[in-house]
Amino acid sequence: MQKNHPATPEKDIIDIVAKQHDFFRTGATRSSQSRIDNLHRLKDAIIRFSQDLNRALRQDLGKPAFEAYLSETGFTLHDLSMTIGKVKKWMRPKWVPTSLLTQPGSSRIHYAPLGVNLIIAPYNYPVNLTFSPLIAAIAAGNTAVLKTSEMTPACSAVIHQLIAETFPEEYIAHIEGEVKQTTVLLQQKFDHIFFTGSPRVGAIVMSAAAKNLTPVTLELGGKSPCIVHDDAKLDIAVKRIVNGKFLNAGQTCIAPDYVLVHKAIEEEFLAGLKQRIVSVYGEDPRQSPDFGRIINGNHWRRITAMIEARKVVVGGQSDADALYIAPTVLRDVTLDDRVMAEEIFGPVLPVSSYESLDEVYTIVERMPHHPLACYLFSESRDIQQEVLDKIQSGGACINNCVFHIANHHLPFGGVGESGMGAYHGLHGFECFSHKKGVLKSATWIDVPLTYAPYGDKIKWLKKIMK
Repeated sequence: MQKNHPATPEKDIIDIVAKQHDFFRTGATRSSQSRIDNLHRLKDAIIRFSQDLNRALRQDLGKPAFEAYLSETGFTLHDLSMTIGKVKKWMRPKWVPTSLLTQPGSSRIHYAPLGVNLIIAPYNYPVNLTFSPLIAAIAAGNTAVLKTSEMTPACSAVIHQLIAETFPEEYIAHIEGEVKQTTVLLQQKFDHIFFTGSPRVGAIVMSAAAKNLTPVTLELGGKSPCIVHDDAKLDIAVKRIVNGKFLNAGQTCIAPDYVLVHKAIEEEFLAGLKQRIVSVYGEDPRQSPDFGRIINGNHWRRITAMIEARKVVVGGQSDADALYIAPTVLRDVTLDDRVMAEEIFGPVLPVSSYESLDEVYTIVERMPHHPLACYLFSESRDIQQEVLDKIQSGGACINNCVFHIANHHLPFGGVGESGMGAYHGLHGFECFSHKKGVLKSATWIDVPLTYAPYGDKIKWLKKIMK
C-alpha cells in the first residue's frame, strides 16, 4: 500500500492554481485529440492502479471487491469508454434556428471549456466521485485541481500517485491535506467549483465561491424516500431495497433513507426485509465478506445513536473497534425520532406505514431537505405518474433503487437543498462547458431596418416581433 503523502503546502497550492491558469491560456487542452488522448491516459492509469485502488477501498471503507468494481473502478472505466467514444460528437456546434429579426444569418451554440476547475470529492465513493467529474472536465477541455477526503487516506495516497504519474500538475493536480488545504483552495480564483458532500459543507463552499463570483455545481444529499405501495411486487421490492440501502454499508447519498410502506402489506414487508438481510449477509453480517464498514468513529457514534432498541426488527448490533454496524431495520418510526431528523448515511433503515398517498406527501414535505432521489414500488402507471408529479426530487427510480445513477444517458444531480447542477455523460460535458451562443450575419446584403433614422420603421418592427 502506498504511504500517505504529506499535506500540500499553502504556497504550492497557490502556485499550482496559477500554473493551471497559465496552461489553460495556451489552448493545449482544447483540441478533440488532446481531450481523447488524456482520457485514454486516465483510463490506462486506472487499469494500472486498479488493484491498489481496490486495496485502498478495502482499507478505508471495508469495501468488497465486487462493490469496488461495480460502483468505483468499473463505473469509472465504463464512463471513460463511453466518453472517449462520444466527445467528438459532443464538441460539435449545435445549430439552432435564426429569428426573423436577425436574418439573413445563421445561429449555433459552441461548447467552450470553462477553464480551471476545482473538484472536491467525498469519502464514501472516493474513486468514482473523484474521477467521474474529472472525466467530464477533461472531455470539456479544462484543467482541474482535485481534493479528496482526508477521511480516506489510503485512497487519497493511491489517487495522488496515479495523478502525479499520469499528468503534469499544470494540467491535472491532486492536493493532499485536510480542512486547512481545502480552505486555501477555496480562497483561490477558479472558473468553476464542483463539490460533492453534505449540504452543510456545500453552503460553506458556495459562500466561498461567491467571493470570487465562481459558479458552482453542488452534489449534496437529502433524505431519499422509498414508497412501497400495496400493489408492489413485494419480493422484488424487498430485494432491491436491501441492495440499494446496504450497498457500501449505507454510505450512499442516494440510498433509500427511509421506507413508507402501505399499511396493508407492512407486516409482510418487514418479514421479507428480515429474511432477505439474513439470506444475503448471514446470521452474523460482521462475518460477511460482502458488507462494508463505517468510515470513522465519529460517524459510527452518530449512526448508532439513531438506533432505538425497542424498534429494531433485525440487526442493531455494533462494534466500535471494528467500525461495524449491522444492517438494521427499525419499525413504527415517527417524525419525532432522531433517525428521521437528518440523513442517515449508514446501514439503518427506518420504516413507517401509511394508508393514503397524501400521508406520504405530507411526510416528505416535512423533511429538512429536498430528496436527492425518490423511489417508488408500484405496478400502477397512474400512481407512478402521480408520485413523480407530487414529490420534487433530484432523480427517481420506479421499481428499483439507486440504479438510475448507472445510466450515463440520464442527468444526475439534486434539486433545492440536495444540490444544483447535474452531470454524467453528455450532461457532465455540458456541466464543465460554457454554452456560447454565436450569430453569424450575412454580408451579401445589409438590411437597414434597425438603423437610425427610424422614421416609420416601427410598423415593420412590430410585424416582425409580434
